[in-house]
Amino acid sequence: MLEKTNRVNLLFDFYGPLFNDRQQQFFEMYYEEDLSLSEIAALVKVSRQAVFDQLKRMEQVLKTYEEKLRLVAHYEERQQRLTQLMQMMEREDWERDKIRSQVKALAQFDME
Repeated sequence: MLEKTNRVNLLFDFYGPLFNDRQQQFFEMYYEEDLSLSEIAALVKVSRQAVFDQLKRMEQVLKTYEEKLRLVAHYEERQQRLTQLMQMMEREDWERDKIRSQVKALAQFDME
């Protein structure tokens, strides 16, 4: 369950701005603030089922966006390659500091 939650949160980090404010609010209350469906329903004055349905639809839309755009997959691949490069540099003895700073800058660029 935690793995699924982490994955949905990562997808939302990339695609969250594509949702309207109300959808973002539902997502943040459920996944980030850890409110229950009933708590969210009471706060926004809708049924628990409406909250559940909205979150399920959003999860499906997030998966669809990722299937089509693959932004998260590309990000994860870049991160994996950067990690491998850093490990290679640790084993070698060539101007590591300069290369390491460049790789860190690239990794930071991906996070912005």
